[in-house]
Amino acid sequence: MRVSEKLLRKSFMTDLKSASGSVPPVRRTWDFWETTLVALIADGAFVLTGGIVVSIILAVNAGLKTPAPGELHALASQGRWYGVAIISGTPPAIAVLWIAIRMAGREFSEYLALNWPTGGEIVRALAITTIFLSIEGFVLSKMGAGGGGYQPDPMLVVGGAAGLLAWLIGGCIAGPLVEEFVVRGFLFRGWSQSSLGPIGAIVLTSAVWAMNHTQYDWFGRLLIFAFGLVLGYIRWSGNSTWPTVVAHSACNTFILFTLGRYV
Repeated sequence: MRVSEKLLRKSFMTDLKSASGSVPPVRRTWDFWETTLVALIADGAFVLTGGIVVSIILAVNAGLKTPAPGELHALASQGRWYGVAIISGTPPAIAVLWIAIRMAGREFSEYLALNWPTGGEIVRALAITTIFLSIEGFVLSKMGAGGGGYQPDPMLVVGGAAGLLAWLIGGCIAGPLVEEFVVRGFLFRGWSQSSLGPIGAIVLTSAVWAMNHTQYDWFGRLLIFAFGLVLGYIRWSGNSTWPTVVAHSACNTFILFTLGRYV
């Protein structure tokens, strides 16, 4: 009788807590395939929103005359419009992550490991990035690879100060932010807690990140993959995504300011 009474009392208390709304929500981590699906949805929202915004702007600039597909692609590849696409696509992509994380009963900053780093951790991330860029530059100089896949000419067309500003904000702030939130934040969280483990997650996220940079040739993607391994290590060792955002932003800033003469 005592066992039955304890069970009944426990069941009653559980029902009471549920009725009062004091039972905490179930906290979970999305599994490998669920994580992959959410990341694909976020990427789709990013690309779709950016494409729609740029298409509308270009159509308005053309006097409400829709440009031909080839002309539209050529214009959208220019640095100014590419920057606008990145900026406009960032909020909906992050919104998708926020919804998925809240559905899992987790806090956005906790799930993405948005732990505020110390000054020393930022310096460490920048130092590692500087070493990587130095090694990369040395190898490229020996190979005579020139831009090393980082110099698509249309990107240099910015059309003035406003276009250059949009390109820099998109490429150096919005782009690194959304990519790190999705890749080293969301994907790493889900994949590292799967059978892959942290090391496997670092390798796979780096490969996916590199392959997603379709604007570069295969050599350029190989360089991006290598840098992805560096960023993955920074994320894992420091348990924070912010240092990877800073390192990624610094790398992009260096590249964009050394591409060449903007027109």
